[in-house]
Amino acid sequence: MKRFKDALKSVRVRLFLTLSFVILLIILFLIVVNNFVFGQFYLYSKTKALKSVYDVVNYYYNTSQDIDLEIQLEKIAINNNFDILIKNNQNVNIYSSNKDFFSTLGQMNELTSRFNSETGEVIENNKKFTIKKITDNKNGITYILLSATLDNGYLLYIRIPITSIQESVKISNNFLYLMAGFAILIAAVIVSYVSRKFGDPIAELNDIAKKMANLDFSHKYKITNVDDEINHLGISINRMSDKLERTIKQLRNTNIELEKDIEEKSKIDEMRKSFISDVSHELKTPIALIQGYSEGLLENVNSDAESRKFYAEVILDETNKMDRLVKQLLELMKLEYGKREFQDKKFNIVELEKELVRKSQVMLDEKQAQVKLETSEEINVFADDFYIEQVISNYLTNAIKHVKEKEGEKYIQIENVVDIERSKVKVKVFNTGDKIEEENIARIWNRFYKADESRNRENGGTGIGLSFVKAIMSNYGNDYGIINKENGVEFYLELDLEI
Repeated sequence: MKRFKDALKSVRVRLFLTLSFVILLIILFLIVVNNFVFGQFYLYSKTKALKSVYDVVNYYYNTSQDIDLEIQLEKIAINNNFDILIKNNQNVNIYSSNKDFFSTLGQMNELTSRFNSETGEVIENNKKFTIKKITDNKNGITYILLSATLDNGYLLYIRIPITSIQESVKISNNFLYLMAGFAILIAAVIVSYVSRKFGDPIAELNDIAKKMANLDFSHKYKITNVDDEINHLGISINRMSDKLERTIKQLRNTNIELEKDIEEKSKIDEMRKSFISDVSHELKTPIALIQGYSEGLLENVNSDAESRKFYAEVILDETNKMDRLVKQLLELMKLEYGKREFQDKKFNIVELEKELVRKSQVMLDEKQAQVKLETSEEINVFADDFYIEQVISNYLTNAIKHVKEKEGEKYIQIENVVDIERSKVKVKVFNTGDKIEEENIARIWNRFYKADESRNRENGGTGIGLSFVKAIMSNYGNDYGIINKENGVEFYLELDLEI
């Protein structure tokens, strides 16, 4: 039952059933017309023919032209399948188209009496003639019989049998039944072709519409040269698909931009909160020092000029530290939240390292540490030299602060390892000294994080140097990190080689 219901949903099946039903209705209509109208139409036609013959025969007897009347009457009788009998004023038979006509109907008196009786169905009756439908009980034949008086007084009898019309109706009905079967078979073939002609494009349009509902606009209707409604619908579907695709792309782009704006706002809010938190945390000590020394000056705790100068120098030094800290925090925030654009260019990393060592020579002399620069040849990289200088400077400064003698050696080593296959160069900065605790390796990249006392960042630093390294290298997407060696610590970073 379900399969039948599903089949009825098909356009092809419904079209076939509709066409078959229409054909059956037409055949049924023809059968009804054949049974109830054809007989009446036949009677009407034959009655009209009888009256026409009457007029012709009456004309022949009234005209003075030289006409062979018997030949003309015989033609009329043969052409119309009529039996004609003419009787003169003396009741003498002067013409009979069928010799058996008179004998079949009986004697003339019997014929006249039978015809003039009330039996039979009167079809038409007037002053000129009477037409009846009568049945001969002897042979079971039904006739249409015209009885008329010509203008010259002669009696005219015309007879035509109509029993054969019933047989014709039966034959015609059987033929219609046969034609109905053939019509349904032909209709099946035609419907199959027509439904495919119209159903396939509709199915294609339906499939395209379903894909559009799932936001798939890759399929388009194949436009043909046929100027019909389906082709026009296909053109409209394609236009709608293109417009929807463009609109949805615009909405997606707008949504992406909106998400970026929201994310940007969130980053700005987070940056603001983080900045306020960091500044408020880190400025407590310098502000307290400034406040204390300022109060001392106001209260003249030390009246001599040298003490006042010392107090002022402390206040100025702490002020400079706060200024430097705030600037570094702002720069770090921009780096961490992607607000800083890098001006990448080609430069020689070895030359940069030599320059940083030269600038740090005073600190190296104080620490009595030696620097080993393992690479002397030119190595060109592609990056922002300003920020890369800060990264390596942080590594070198950090190494100088914590370099110690180990196993009779005290030195800092800068090494560049080129990886041609990956188009990278790894810059390593090693210093002899104490190792970093494993649990602190990941933490030292955080802002203001201090390791144990032996590796703190208080000696003039702000505690955010390695956070700068992390932010800059994260923007480039290159590797960086720390490795504990047997006699010290190695900091490293990777840079892209200039191609």
